Amino acid sequence: MSDPSVRTLPAHVAIIMDGNGRWAARRGLPRTMGHRKGVEAVRETVRAAGALGIRYLTLYAFSSENWSRPEPEVNDLMGLLKVFIRRDLAELHRQNVRIRIIGDRSNLRSDVLPLLLEAEETTRNNTGTTVCIAFNYGSRDEIARAVQTLAVDVAAGRLSPEAITPAMIASRLDTAGIPDPDLVIRTSGEERLSNFLLWQSAYSEFVFLPEYWPDFDRAMLMRAIDTYRRRERRFGNVTPGAEPASSDASASTPPTSFAVGS
Repeated sequence: MSDPSVRTLPAHVAIIMDGNGRWAARRGLPRTMGHRKGVEAVRETVRAAGALGIRYLTLYAFSSENWSRPEPEVNDLMGLLKVFIRRDLAELHRQNVRIRIIGDRSNLRSDVLPLLLEAEETTRNNTGTTVCIAFNYGSRDEIARAVQTLAVDVAAGRLSPEAITPAMIASRLDTAGIPDPDLVIRTSGEERLSNFLLWQSAYSEFVFLPEYWPDFDRAMLMRAIDTYRRRERRFGNVTPGAEPASSDASASTPPTSFAVGS
């Protein structure tokens, strides 16, 4: 096993930014204050990722299920997004950050979509960290939309069903051209994906932090990365150099039933 201290950084870190509301509630503040503090954590995280040399950073900003939240809260979140882009886009551009939006763009609010498109277009040729903002994003919806495009090609005779491969499906996802995340972080102590990058995270490492997102900073990012570095990524294979299982039928330890995750 290699020395964790010399392992490379994850090329792609994805973060489920959870706990804004609970952060505010613990302080007797309105939920909107938690969201505002969360935007500050986004700024610091983007700066830290760039300084560390992380090539891709994906942030779960607004899920397709978040529209069911109370209208005042949704409006406040939309306002914060607009302020973030208007205030930070020029600085991100100077930092050579490339912005990419993933999620369903159809039927987005007319006051939001143009700003998202502007952020992408302005930074299109930048070569630093690519920050993927998952907005109006749901992984099941993403996969369904990808499969629908394949179904259209099959119906038109341009593609045979037998020719469809996992790589072909991946090429139709919102994240086409972006490597799968090496590390997925979730704050607030929750330990689930919540419909985030389900396809792409098949072999990601997961780190769940108890802190709420507004408190996230460079030190917490490094803590998660250090945890990632200590892990042995096998992608379904056995650990290199591991002893083969005994062929003795009388061995007391039965063989494992599945290889996945072993």
